[in-house]
Amino acid sequence: MRTSASLRRKLISVAAVSAALFTATTTSVAVAQDSPTREAAASVPADRTEAAPGTPAERLIVGYKSGAAEAKSNKAAEADAAAKGKEAGEDVDFQRRLGSGAALVDLGEKLTKRDVADVVAEYQADPQVAYVVPDRLNKPLATPNDTEYSKQWDLFESTAGMNVPGAWDVATGSGVTVAVIDTGYVSHSDLGANIVAGYDFISDATVGNDGNGRDSNPADPGDWTAANECQAGDPAFDSSWHGTHVAGTIAAVTNNSKGVAGIAHSAKVSPVRVLGKCGGSDSDIIDAITWASGGTVSGVPANTNVARVINMSLGGGGACTAATQSAINAAVNRGTTVVVAAGNSNANAANYSPASCNNVINVAATDRQGNRSYYSNFGSIVDIAAPGGETNSVTSSGILSTLNSGTKSPSTESYDYYQGTSMAAPHVAGLAALMKSANASLTPAQIESAIKSNARTLPGTCSGGCGAGLADAAKTAQAVSGSSGGSTGGTTFTSTTAVAIPDNGSAIESSIAVSGRSGNAPSALQVGVDITHTYRGDLVIDLVAPDGTSYRLKSSSSDSADNVSTTYTVNASSETANGTWKLRVQDTATQDTGRLNSWKLTF
Repeated sequence: MRTSASLRRKLISVAAVSAALFTATTTSVAVAQDSPTREAAASVPADRTEAAPGTPAERLIVGYKSGAAEAKSNKAAEADAAAKGKEAGEDVDFQRRLGSGAALVDLGEKLTKRDVADVVAEYQADPQVAYVVPDRLNKPLATPNDTEYSKQWDLFESTAGMNVPGAWDVATGSGVTVAVIDTGYVSHSDLGANIVAGYDFISDATVGNDGNGRDSNPADPGDWTAANECQAGDPAFDSSWHGTHVAGTIAAVTNNSKGVAGIAHSAKVSPVRVLGKCGGSDSDIIDAITWASGGTVSGVPANTNVARVINMSLGGGGACTAATQSAINAAVNRGTTVVVAAGNSNANAANYSPASCNNVINVAATDRQGNRSYYSNFGSIVDIAAPGGETNSVTSSGILSTLNSGTKSPSTESYDYYQGTSMAAPHVAGLAALMKSANASLTPAQIESAIKSNARTLPGTCSGGCGAGLADAAKTAQAVSGSSGGSTGGTTFTSTTAVAIPDNGSAIESSIAVSGRSGNAPSALQVGVDITHTYRGDLVIDLVAPDGTSYRLKSSSSDSADNVSTTYTVNASSETANGTWKLRVQDTATQDTGRLNSWKLTF
């Protein structure tokens, strides 16, 4: 199937804007907390125990009240430190007097946060102590020196920006490859250092416009079309260089004194070419999804740059097909997060593909005021919103990124403003790369869940549904790294023993023995399930706690898709964590079979 140029072009409308913007830097102080066993230490806030998030302090700064001997006498401060250490059961040494008059005391390198809390509690209990705080580690907080950064409102503006600078204190995308399944890549000096090998999956030489079919060169020769070339009534279009614009939003080189800043600027981009003249076929896109995520495609060399995030800023009319869904499911099963654009028809995204596919993060577009952009698709199937820009009689604010000035074939590199859900999706793909960089163990389901649960309320309005709200990069990155006290889990227990699921038969069970946990299970116990089945609507899935209590994860339904690869959240706070947990699966109708491949519990 060939997607029409008009449908594809709706994803890449250009907005020409000019504005003088201010630069904002967001900082945050994030804390994590142990649970001290001593009563005094239990009341000490976690931020009083850390030099940096998750790192116990090695020194404390102690301010004494003006009348205290320790406020003026180093000997008195030294004796007090030794006494406080003795009471806490630790070695505490006076180091020096600060210019402010406070005492700097050393705790050594072996203390835990609980040990630090014990010492802090001793100082807090002393009526002669005005304050006691950790000697915290500070880092330089610099605005990127990229010359066009001040125009990237979508990254930093407090109203409708995605709060990206605050995420850079946590991660910058290092170690993560993002596949941009799009028009390919045209050389750009503000992006080239972050480009790794991709592939050209366009099998039709005419669509490819490069004189051949599939090959290892994903270079974008231009996707310009003449009037009526794709279908009657279509006007002529210049080349879009769409994939290069998308890639720049994700991973443009940053702090290089030129151009724009990328959201995950230490990540790598693998350009995977599927769109050419008049669009691209489902079959080529399916192969691209498979290959990008590490799957095997006949006749194509193995991918040496397997992507942990896929961005697809493309689409056409119609619901997701079983063929496309199968490719996406397989990619997610391999651990790749798939991000897609909701579409630009101001309509229900459920009627467009791949926006209507399961196991994707579906992204709607917002304008500079935080409203749903007038063109953006909407609906209950949308997961999240991100800046996509908008041009109308009131405002002119698109998304600035890397581009090329050529109207047909490549010419000089440039930058320009585009608008569309095509621009919103790479904001979320960049965020997913930051998250994976901050916590490599995250699954696609955990990434989607964290993006949603840490979103901000949409600043403006959204008729029809824009998902969980506006994606917030800083809050999400901090949550998954554990630096704000949040977490995507802790210890994971897994069963990889495959069990066949009989057709319309008795329930099968798989067990996981949990040990070494204290107390009860969490209120948000994560249950990851991987099932291959030819009709998942027949399946009923339950989690069975050690005491026999059953928690329904999935009921039978009319859902005709195949396979189950998802993570369920269960409030299991009334259950003892340790013991044998079971996953119970039953096929409740005839003609379909499958197997439980694996499942896991994350506490």
